[in-house]
Amino acid sequence: MEKMPAWADAILVPLISLLLAAILSALVIVGIGEDPIAAVKLMVTGALGSTYGWGYTLYYATNFMFTGLAVAVAFHARMFNIGGEGQAMLGGLGVAVVCLYMPWPHWTIALFAATISSAAFGAAWAFLPAYLQAKRGSHIVITTIMFNFIASALLNYLLVNVMRPKGAMDPASAKFPETTHLPTLHDILAPFGISFSKAAPANISLIVAMIACVAVYVLIWRTRLGYEIRAFGHSESGAKYAGISPIKITIVAMLISGGLAGMMAINNVMGESERLIMNPTEGAGFIGIAVALMGRSHPLGVFLAAILFGFLYQGGAELALWTKIPRELIVVIQALVILFTGALDNMVRMPLEKLFLAFRKGDA
Repeated sequence: MEKMPAWADAILVPLISLLLAAILSALVIVGIGEDPIAAVKLMVTGALGSTYGWGYTLYYATNFMFTGLAVAVAFHARMFNIGGEGQAMLGGLGVAVVCLYMPWPHWTIALFAATISSAAFGAAWAFLPAYLQAKRGSHIVITTIMFNFIASALLNYLLVNVMRPKGAMDPASAKFPETTHLPTLHDILAPFGISFSKAAPANISLIVAMIACVAVYVLIWRTRLGYEIRAFGHSESGAKYAGISPIKITIVAMLISGGLAGMMAINNVMGESERLIMNPTEGAGFIGIAVALMGRSHPLGVFLAAILFGFLYQGGAELALWTKIPRELIVVIQALVILFTGALDNMVRMPLEKLFLAFRKGDA
């Protein structure tokens, strides 16, 4: 018999963890001499009070959906893919290759090609760590961290020495052709008579990210491969006994994970900057870890957690702009959310389990 209902594990535990993180965050704000209620109001207004704020919130959330799904798939196979940063950087390179060096008549075809290319580049960057884990026993955390730095160095070299236009001082690629520019939410919603900010960077990649959430759900819970991934994640010895190859699952799960992380580039590289720049990921690969933890590695949970972290990012930018609260405080709030939803998960879970068990005994 389960100690706690599934709805409590999926909803109640994260909500209580968030509440505890919010209380501690409020104490930190009070400690630096600011009003926490005013800070929360400013964050809500800045992130959700206008279509401009929503545009940035959803833009950040789109990045976190891709990286959160990437980490979630690896989690199901009992692997900790901490290399989302590097895989997303290489995904950006895949997008730039497709957009710069191939002619496209329309953005729809360019988006399809860029999605495949970014996923392929991200998966390729995840392959060697996966192979080393499967064949040599090298720990996936160590190798993926190392590959983040290698990806950054490789991208910097290519931007400075290969892809930078002649005479340009900025270490970035040339601007992508106009036929590859993705429609923003303003462009998508305008035909329906819905006004949305032209300045907001949220674009059609949000829809691709939502489709990816559905696809990952189908993969993990409705396919044989997904069953094998989950079985391997629950018990490697049991999976071996059932005839599931650990080498195959390790490599395939990491290829899918790397591909999802690489797909983030269609949002920030193709959709927002419309060129490849230095450090295009801006830490989204690492935020994906927190998103996957908070979302319990479930696509719906990842979707909701990504929106929450998008809200924190945009709301934090507004705090830094209009108050004396430093931008770094949002990092503290994010850290508290990660702490309570991840590292201190059992601190909330165990008392709740005891409470539900006590209720059941009382009913009996």
